[in-house]
Order: sequence, then structure tokens, then C-alpha cells
Amino acid sequence: MMSQEQNDQITRVGPSDPCGKLMRRYWQPAGLVDELEGERPAKPVRLLGEDFVLFRDEKGRYGLLDRDCPHRGADLAFGRLEDGGLRCAFHGWLFDVEGNCLETPAEPANSNLCKNIKQRAFPVVERSGILWAYLGEGEPPAFPELDCFVAPDAYTFAFKGLMECNWLQALEVGIDPAHASFLHRFFEDEDTEASYGKQFRAASADSDLPMTKILREYDRPIINVEKTEYGLRLIALRQIDEQRTHVRVTNQLFPHGFVIPMSAEMTITQWHVPVDDENCYWYAIFTSYGKPVDKQKMRDQRLELYQLPNYNSRKNRTNDYGFDPHEQATETYTGMGLDINVHDQWAVESMGRIQNRTREHLGTSDKAIIQYRRILRQEIDKAVNGGGTPLLVLDEAHARSIQGPATMDGIGPTAGWEIYWMEVDVRRRRGAPWAAPVPAEIIAKAPHLSAAE
Repeated sequence: MMSQEQNDQITRVGPSDPCGKLMRRYWQPAGLVDELEGERPAKPVRLLGEDFVLFRDEKGRYGLLDRDCPHRGADLAFGRLEDGGLRCAFHGWLFDVEGNCLETPAEPANSNLCKNIKQRAFPVVERSGILWAYLGEGEPPAFPELDCFVAPDAYTFAFKGLMECNWLQALEVGIDPAHASFLHRFFEDEDTEASYGKQFRAASADSDLPMTKILREYDRPIINVEKTEYGLRLIALRQIDEQRTHVRVTNQLFPHGFVIPMSAEMTITQWHVPVDDENCYWYAIFTSYGKPVDKQKMRDQRLELYQLPNYNSRKNRTNDYGFDPHEQATETYTGMGLDINVHDQWAVESMGRIQNRTREHLGTSDKAIIQYRRILRQEIDKAVNGGGTPLLVLDEAHARSIQGPATMDGIGPTAGWEIYWMEVDVRRRRGAPWAAPVPAEIIAKAPHLSAAE
């Protein structure tokens, strides 16, 4: 358990909050590229407890500005996209993507007012279908060479979903390997050939055993947690028999991301981005190592659950997440349907808007959560007190040092699993048409997997 003061320190993300100061050292997902593809490429965005307008100008440049017009505070999200920027609909003041005031048309022709006006603006870049904004001071960090950023557009698909709870409890479900055996338990296994785009439905690598069967029948994993230069590596082991062990390797990307296997040929890199203290979006990039992603199929699958324009779930607390007692008795552990995103959403939203960690009792299976919170407090201290550069705040010289990271789900030897998971990752990576490199740290741990092989 922790004190209320400690809980506040690691959950609240406003500009003056300690954790908010840390979060502003990183690029944050502000929207999907798809959200600015319509006739009017502008939308309101709430991010880290602040209100902005995200837009694309006539030259294709992306901008993020404070939402209130510096003239009299009108809402720029309703502005007109014209003449090289975003024009306020109240008096016609015009701002470009850098926040420069280009025109104050209601003023006298010889007025110098415009030269003295500057709207707060933030850098925006596109990576793999997501628009990233930097809200901090100084130069933004470099992007690490994660597989989801290295892969060509045809091999990635981006989406998001709203969760009505604090970002931290949403993140922590992703670094909890034990919960999948219960929360995502299915009493019958589907045909793995029909599993495209569905997590926990495919067969594990080097096996015809579906993940659903493994998670259901082996519910006491041994969990290993390693601190890495990007956050944490989690290895969950479920021993099937003396010869075979199910190995699942996932990664926590500091501060609020993780990388998990979706199937033998696809991974999910996901970030839990604070809207404010009581809401967050998950942003995900699905990365294929085999063939190009069927973007339309994956989008259609997700739009069966999520509603536009806010990407909120059709199953939510207002309709008990679709809970069906008969289904819970016969088909799924939760009785909330087959989509694991609904299961996760129920779990984290049921904790309250901000989980009261003064009442929790953690166990051995929570070791990753315990270690992550320790790292989070350490990095908050760096951001607040100037004790060094926070984890994964990279300059260009060090960006290539973060590659991969290795993520997989497979059935390997009980004796020798330590090398097996690296071999699976290297085999998949070397078979990728986009030729993702083998991370140097993997070569260091398994010298026989030399880069030349």
C-alpha cells in the first residue's frame, strides 16, 4: 500500500504536478492521422489536462495551438482553415502552425498589434499513423528506432480508444502478465486461422496450441522482470510439461507504453496517454513482420466496438460492459463478450477514476507493477529536481541504441527457454521484408545469433 500523497504524485499530470512535469519531457500522441483526413482537418484535443486545437494547414503542415484565442478567449477549434493558418471565427485573427499571428483584420490597417501577439504552439510530427506533440520546454527528444517506427506504412496500423480512468491504472494492466489467464479466459478455443487482428486468439509460435488454451490451463506463470535502457522486460513462463514451456516476452516502454505480441507475425505497441487525471486514450500501432497489414479489416473490426468521433467503447459502464450472466457461466470468464479491450476497460474503470492505492495489497505476481512504480518515482524526481535526464529522453546520437524491442509468444524448450525467445525474435525479424535489424542487446546476450547469420 502507499500513502495518498504518493498516489497523487504518480497519477496527476497537470502542468504544475510532478508527474505532469515528467510527461512533458516526452512526445505524446495527440491524435490519429485519420482524424484529420476529413473535409475540415481540425479538432479539439485535451492532453495532459490542457486544451488545444490540432489542425493541418493548406500546405499539409500540422499544428497544435492553445484552444483559446489570445484576443478574447473564443474557441479556436471552430476556426476557419484558410490563408495559411487557423482563423478565429469571432474577429478573424489568423494564426499559423507556429503560433505566429498573421492578421488582426478588425484592427486599423496601420496597427502593429499583430506583431506583438503569439499564440502558444507546440511541435507536431507524424509517426506510423499517429500525430505526436511535444508539450515540454527546450528541444524535444529523438524517437527511438522501435520496430513500429521503422516498419513502412503498409506494415503498420494505428488506432485508439478512450478509457474513463487515470492513465496509470490503464497502463498497469498491460504490464500484468498474470491477469490474462483469468480476465481474458475463454472456455472454448476458436479456429486460429480466423484469428487475424485478434489478440490471444492465434497459435503460439512453434506450436498449434492456441493461446487461449494455454492461458486457461496454466494460470500460475513464473514472472521474470528485468530493468532495461527503455523500461522493463517481462518474461512470463508457463510450464506445459518437462520438455515444453510457454514463453511470453513483453516490454514496458517508459513512461506509459508497452510492446506485446499479438501473434507470431504481429506485435502491438501501445501508449496510455493522459487526457487529464481521470481519462486517458490508448494509442496502438500494430506492426506486421510478415505481409502488409489489412488496414481496412482491422479498422472495421475495431469500429464494431468503438464509436467515432471520440473513439469511446460501445460497451461501457452505462450498459454494464455488455455483461451477460449466461455467457459468464458458459463462454467467457467475464461474461462481457470476446473483445479483450472491453475486459481491460471494465477492470481499470471499475477501480474508480483514480485508483485508491492506499487500499491495495500487491503480491508476487505484481512484481512488474512494483518495479515500474519505483522507476516512475525516480524519474519524476529527475524531472522535478534536475537529477539527470529521465529514462528514454534521447538525443539523436543515442536514438539508435533503442531498437526492437524483442517481443514474442511461443512454445519452447523447458531447458533453454532463455535463448529460445531470442531465436524466435531474430528469426521473425530476419524474415521481415522491411529488414528490421537485430537489436544489439540480443546479439550481446546470444553471441551465436550474430548479425552476420
